Amino acid sequence: MNPFQRTISGLSDLGLSRRAVLTGTGAVVGSSLLTAGAARAALKLEITSGTPQPIPIAITDFVGEVEQGRAISGVIAADLKRSGLFAPIDPKAFVEQISNPDMAPRFQDWRVINAQGLVTGRVTRQGDGRLKAEFRLWDVFAGQQLMGQQYFTQPENWRRVAHIIADAIYERLTGEKGYFDTRIVFVDESGAKDRRVKRLAIMDQDGANVTYLTRGDALVLTPRFSPTSQEITYMSYAQGDPRVYLLNIETGQREIVGNFPGMSFSPRFSPDGQRVIMSLQQGVNANIFVMDLRSKATTRLTDTPAIDTAPCYSPDGRQICFESDRGGSSQIYVMNADGSGQRRVSFGNARYNTPVWSPRGDVIAFTRQSEGKFAIGVMRPDGQGERVLTEGYHNEGPTFAPNGRVIMFFRDPPGGGGPNIFTIDVTGYNEQRVPTPSYGSDPAWSPLRS
Repeated sequence: MNPFQRTISGLSDLGLSRRAVLTGTGAVVGSSLLTAGAARAALKLEITSGTPQPIPIAITDFVGEVEQGRAISGVIAADLKRSGLFAPIDPKAFVEQISNPDMAPRFQDWRVINAQGLVTGRVTRQGDGRLKAEFRLWDVFAGQQLMGQQYFTQPENWRRVAHIIADAIYERLTGEKGYFDTRIVFVDESGAKDRRVKRLAIMDQDGANVTYLTRGDALVLTPRFSPTSQEITYMSYAQGDPRVYLLNIETGQREIVGNFPGMSFSPRFSPDGQRVIMSLQQGVNANIFVMDLRSKATTRLTDTPAIDTAPCYSPDGRQICFESDRGGSSQIYVMNADGSGQRRVSFGNARYNTPVWSPRGDVIAFTRQSEGKFAIGVMRPDGQGERVLTEGYHNEGPTFAPNGRVIMFFRDPPGGGGPNIFTIDVTGYNEQRVPTPSYGSDPAWSPLRS
């Protein structure tokens, strides 16, 4: 079995906050190590709409607890490489072998191999059993330390510490928040295609630490994270007709969102986590409703003899994008949060589905179907600036990383196989498959863990 894959009955360990994982944080002291450096600009990657040139960066094995130090530095390197913005240098090329990360490195040895950034660190076990992980980020050409931090945690949380360090390096060198200390909820699919078992599962953004949240005895679809709590909303056939459920991933408690006649589907949380917006089917048409999770009051937002579905709030909560076939084919519409001002924004010669608003608010991602091809693309909220990021057979279900930089989606090719999960940068490059235990679909990205 994959060592990072487990099935557990209690879910309390999934709800650990960053504060619980890191029971002590602080800057690594040692001002004598902060070398003066030349009068040149600090190392920083400028991200534009084009394809950036990845920064060559050397990430050394953390000294001390050798096995865990090597594992932590390996996860950091993998995170940064997968972003497409960094090019970790093969350790076989290293001239200097770091034995004391408290000492300034021999910068010339790192310039020889064209390293622009250098990461050194140490992992030690404390008297109470916790791990202490320290790292330093160096600007090789300026000859100075850019940052240093230390963390304390339980040994089983070493991967989270690695992701947190990768986030810190990413933010320091790009000026944007990282997205590595996040999770993905998705539908795990196994078995023959005509007898596919679909289970709700959760994993780290890199595919590690897979945990199953449902047993697979009922069909599950479209899971979505709450932006403010340890909850997921999803659709399930557990009681016959499709129903929208809430699942607390910390306690395992599950409840139906409202007791509506007919089907309820395509749920998603509001940005404040206090409401769930969804589609309710009554007869042959479906309309969009929103429920306040505290008062249980329900408000109808659309009222058309069509299918209105897949609603998603803008990050400020003021607008909602959704798909509707009211014009004869499925297109993207935008309306105000109270249902007013409904307007079509997609006008391409295609069908548009599964719109989702970027956390930055600048674009809406979508699935586009035309001439047998399925594309993942983005457009501005007014419908302008449409761009296709990737195209192929049955690409579907985009979801944004919390910094809006990366989109995850799934692809289900023809034949006897099944769907797999992929990521791609919003500029349309660096497409990569995300490993899952079997097939995977319907991914949804969590917020950055707090």
